[in-house]
Amino acid sequence: MLTNGDLVTRKSYNHDILFRVKSMNGNLIKLMGEDIRLEADAPLNDLQKVSGTEYHKRKSHIDKQEAYSYRLFRQDYRLLREKREAEAGSGYGDSTEEPSYFQIPPRILHIDGDPLFLKKCIQLYEQLGLQVHGQYLQEKEMPEKVLALVEKIQPEIVVITGHDSYSKTKGSARELDSYRNSRYFVESVRNIRQKYPHFDQLVIFAGACQSHFESLIKAGANFASSPARVNIHAIDPVYVAARIAYTSFVDHINIWEVIRNTISGEKGMGGVETRGLLRIGIPYSKDAEERL
Repeated sequence: MLTNGDLVTRKSYNHDILFRVKSMNGNLIKLMGEDIRLEADAPLNDLQKVSGTEYHKRKSHIDKQEAYSYRLFRQDYRLLREKREAEAGSGYGDSTEEPSYFQIPPRILHIDGDPLFLKKCIQLYEQLGLQVHGQYLQEKEMPEKVLALVEKIQPEIVVITGHDSYSKTKGSARELDSYRNSRYFVESVRNIRQKYPHFDQLVIFAGACQSHFESLIKAGANFASSPARVNIHAIDPVYVAARIAYTSFVDHINIWEVIRNTISGEKGMGGVETRGLLRIGIPYSKDAEERL
């Protein structure tokens, strides 16, 4: 007998993805990806409950993927910092001394359709040293509520994500109605861009697993998922936002360098030319840093 929160796999998909049970309506079970941003429905007889041993085996694999992405980001962060110091010259110190400059990373608003994923993402933002305001909203609520949140928080980066999926039975991959939540993401982006049209002043990431990438970009997202309609990992949007946040506003972002840090890669992420949002200030002092 299944209950909400149980971990399961689908027999018809050869147990490829780990899901948690979101809700049950008779024999129809609503599922949410445990590590990926996929929402699906499945009949009860297609599901197999996951044992503790199997869960830990899968979790170990995911942990390794996440650790690899984190190492890639830290490596890129060091390179970005070395580049800033080299370009700044002696006025900003060198790698052998305490920095004589301070950094002002952008504010991030992360809106998520999954409260568990939101918590995980917030922890990663904090681990990466970024200021973030996290907000849980169901995907269908996002278009109506997103603009008020942007006006309240005044972020420089907005992440709009949650769960999504494409269904062949609903139509072709070109049709927005073939997707579970893409239209809500698209409407949210469009509503923001009507008031904040400048791509380099407010940077938007939008989408989840298998989302309608082209519609999201057309609506005004700088970065979006999913060009190849593949699944994306829960924390992939964080690495996109972090790369933007730690790239200087005088530099254009290398799109490939952004998406290579993500677990899903170029099949799951894409974007358009965008400037970074990090600002450098001088002189540096610990007292000034604390006041900032």
